Amino acid sequence: MVALYNGVGRMGYGACTVRLLVVEDDDDINRQLVSALSQAGYAVDATNRGEEGHFLGDTEPYDAVILDLGLPDLNGISILEQWRRDDRKMPVLILTARDRWSEKVAGMDAGADDYVTKPFHMEEVLARVRALLRRSTGHAKSEIECGVLALDTKLARLTVDGVPIKLTSHEYRLLSYLMHHSGRVVSRTELVEHLYEQDFDRDSNTIEVFVGRLRKKIPAEMIKTVRGLGYCLSPDADEA
Repeated sequence: MVALYNGVGRMGYGACTVRLLVVEDDDDINRQLVSALSQAGYAVDATNRGEEGHFLGDTEPYDAVILDLGLPDLNGISILEQWRRDDRKMPVLILTARDRWSEKVAGMDAGADDYVTKPFHMEEVLARVRALLRRSTGHAKSEIECGVLALDTKLARLTVDGVPIKLTSHEYRLLSYLMHHSGRVVSRTELVEHLYEQDFDRDSNTIEVFVGRLRKKIPAEMIKTVRGLGYCLSPDADEA
């Protein structure tokens, strides 16, 4: 059965507030991963079943997946191979047993982007997830800049012209996503799909509210409304 979690936790708003999927059959490890990722600010869906994990990864727009290879009902290699055959391109971080080097090789050959061996330090998993998300959106550094905006994805801190700006969790989620995709028009539907968990009450009208709030905290002209299409973040509105 899939478990769904709120991506806002007591540790702040996280590296890049996007949707993640955790597929891990060990209940303790599953809970630890979800807790750490949620506290880091991610919107997290999780399941302990391979079949359900495959279905979710095939039908939901996840930004990254953490996939255990040693699943009892449907092994992770088969899931990953099927995703790649179906042209699912989200980054996948696989979890493997420390002494199963052949499993690591098979996972990478099947289309994994990175791996972590068990037992692992949670900080390493978080760092590798941040790196995968940065690379998938074309960013090499932990700090993303757009005009006067600077977003430190490691510390979850925004500055405008060097001045720290306080954001609510949903404001941070929205701006973080727009900054990772700056210069591109992002539709309301895409924002809703990537910022909220599967069971969240997805009202696209709330996006308008958060955009309005953001425009009061950053230069308003940086977020341009493209009528009928969505929003575009750029250093100058004329560039959008």
